[in-house]
Amino acid sequence: MRHGLRRDDPHGPGLEARHAHHRHGRPREGEDGHDDRARSPRRRRGGQEMSDTESPTLAPGKPNDTATALELFSIAGSLSSTLDLDYLLEKIGLAAERLLDSEASSIMLVTDDKKSLYFKVAGGEAGAKLKKLTLPIGQGIAGWVAEHRKPEVVVDTTKDPRFAGRFDKASGFVTRSLIAVPMVFRGELVGVAEVLNKREGQYTQEHVTLLSSLANLASIAITNARILQDQKNFFSHILELIVAAIESSRPTFMGHPHRTSRFACALARAFGMDEYEYRMIYYASLLHDIGYLAFRNSRLLTDAGISTPVEEQHPLLSVKMLEGIRMLEGTLPIIRHHHENFDGTGFPGKLKGDQIPLGARILGLVETLEEIRLTGGLDGPPLVQRAVQEIKAGRGTRFDPDVADTAAELLSTQPGIW
Repeated sequence: MRHGLRRDDPHGPGLEARHAHHRHGRPREGEDGHDDRARSPRRRRGGQEMSDTESPTLAPGKPNDTATALELFSIAGSLSSTLDLDYLLEKIGLAAERLLDSEASSIMLVTDDKKSLYFKVAGGEAGAKLKKLTLPIGQGIAGWVAEHRKPEVVVDTTKDPRFAGRFDKASGFVTRSLIAVPMVFRGELVGVAEVLNKREGQYTQEHVTLLSSLANLASIAITNARILQDQKNFFSHILELIVAAIESSRPTFMGHPHRTSRFACALARAFGMDEYEYRMIYYASLLHDIGYLAFRNSRLLTDAGISTPVEEQHPLLSVKMLEGIRMLEGTLPIIRHHHENFDGTGFPGKLKGDQIPLGARILGLVETLEEIRLTGGLDGPPLVQRAVQEIKAGRGTRFDPDVADTAAELLSTQPGIW
């Protein structure tokens, strides 16, 4: 901004994504009793059909070494290729059923207060009912396994006094036999994994070892997901602190970053930007004026090689302050060039037309409208009408014609977007 975040949802309403040819470059980036689930047999989990070709079919009885190795290898690969925890746990559950020749499986996790277990993965029509139930640690078979952190094999549940059958009653599933193993990562209890009802024969120690291996993979996936969520939460809080600092740097900036991001993200959706591009334009819209914070910081100015800052240098200072943050690499071209004009008369690089990243063309137009809001006064036509007039006046000169037309249509049909 050449002159101004409340926390708003960045998701803008979408026009039909009819501008897919525009793109900017980006880096690649419980209660009483029992544990055990009344799970119904499942060939589906979490609404996702698992392909029969994902792993070899296992004959009943002793685990097949080749099938086991291939299954574990596939799951280990998924740990590094997807962040979808639900998918990973569903995949591990189905692998346990196949490799241990079992009718059902479940994964229970420890609650935040460390006192109970709850179902994270439970399939079939009964799954939804089971996911509403908890089991105090120490009760039932799974609760015993969680408390003692030892695996347990139950060949006949009717002969085990720990088995209360509460979950069977809730789901209609009949548990005859089971293995339950603790899920532990770096000494911390994560949950309990189970398989139920061996189709042929009985569960053996080999089956316990195999389920423990699968449980270890599940523990890693769960821990990774928690670490990632913690990082996202930390980043979000830091981002809000930075935005608050930008707002406080100039009186006219109050509300400017979030208004800008809301409208820019709506345009990004209209242009069919993918999720990465959308996130980058969201972050760029919030942080594009961070360079103004350097105007009174001699160290930052010295690092940027600037002695006396001028208005036109704030995009470059913004880039300088953000360029070491890998998560924000994709914002840098947008921020650097958001004051370029479509006809080549802008700054800092006098880029023209499609040389200007699409995100920068979008942010530049929204920035111009923000200046109208902050400097136009109360006289004259309503704000949205003035904005549309400004867009039409700058179409093809300051603004990309397609961006201008889309912005004008959005303002005309959804004036509350800005």
